[in-house]
Amino acid sequence: MKRYLVFGLVILAFACSRQEGFKINVNLDGAEGKVLLEQRASGAWVPVDTADIVDGTAVLEGKVNIPGDYYLSLLGEHAKTLLFVENSNMTVTGKADSLNAVKVTGSATHDEYKEIESQIQKIADEYMSIYQNSRQVAASGDTAKAREMMDKVNELYESTNKMQEDFVKNHPSSYATPYFLSRVQYNKSAEGLDSLVSMLDPKLDASPTVADLKDRIEKMKKVAVGQIAPDFTQNDPEGNPVKLSDVYSKNKYTLIDFWASWCGPCRRENPNVVAVFNDYKDKGFGVIGVSLDREKDAWLKAIDDDHLTWPHVSDLAYWSNEAAKLYAISSIPSNLLVDQNGKIIAKNKREEELRKTISDLLD
Repeated sequence: MKRYLVFGLVILAFACSRQEGFKINVNLDGAEGKVLLEQRASGAWVPVDTADIVDGTAVLEGKVNIPGDYYLSLLGEHAKTLLFVENSNMTVTGKADSLNAVKVTGSATHDEYKEIESQIQKIADEYMSIYQNSRQVAASGDTAKAREMMDKVNELYESTNKMQEDFVKNHPSSYATPYFLSRVQYNKSAEGLDSLVSMLDPKLDASPTVADLKDRIEKMKKVAVGQIAPDFTQNDPEGNPVKLSDVYSKNKYTLIDFWASWCGPCRRENPNVVAVFNDYKDKGFGVIGVSLDREKDAWLKAIDDDHLTWPHVSDLAYWSNEAAKLYAISSIPSNLLVDQNGKIIAKNKREEELRKTISDLLD
């Protein structure tokens, strides 16, 4: 009887000692005020906990349903650092002015993430060094060598994407996998992204990142080549509502161009779009610009400076632009080419590829 009683007490003690939530001891030299723990979900920052900082130390506590990526910051400051939180005793140590260099212990998921991230950072340091040197080489006039160096930069960059995608494929049950998958989702088709999400362990369905990815896949399917472009209405620079279908119904083919004044690649592509538009507007080619700007004056100045003489719309909501969200736009410049009935016939045609596409259709 005593044997069973002792065994029962051991089991009870074990059960009582299990970690029911997380406790994060934060030690940041030079920190004052409060620390904030947040999670990113559905494009918004969701507060999880805050704690007062006393002599550079604070304690965050709570419970997570599933281990995942969270962000630590000093309340009121923009700088954030990523850490994978799970229901365990964790520590974060470092300096307030260099959150990107903090050390995180006590989270097996964070350890798993850090192992891959360290490899990625090493490659990133290498390709950034080559990139900086390529600019100097280009400035010296050796454009051929500069292009060769940029090819190496792109090769190294793509290797980091492959590294993360390989992690996703080889670790479908890891709680770090949704984070890496979110980083390689860009430039993937709905089918390609869906195939990666479908292979994940069902336990990861509780991850907000996986939920966002599934929502993105459904939106991407609705704007795939062959689908009818979802209609929307936004205001032009004068405040007049412009309906997308009213624009494309007037042209044989219309480019829906997502861009912004602050987007360097967009501004570099604008002269090409202008040239194609000027050459083919009399043959039935039109453009409608959808801006992800948030400052009206900057938007209007860019339209004028770049000589963009086609219709323009924006809700000045930055990345929360409703049309951009409807079309699952995650990077700009992005575009879709639709016919007179709104059927999507091509996506992301730029530079010479845009001209060739329009030429094949209208010449």
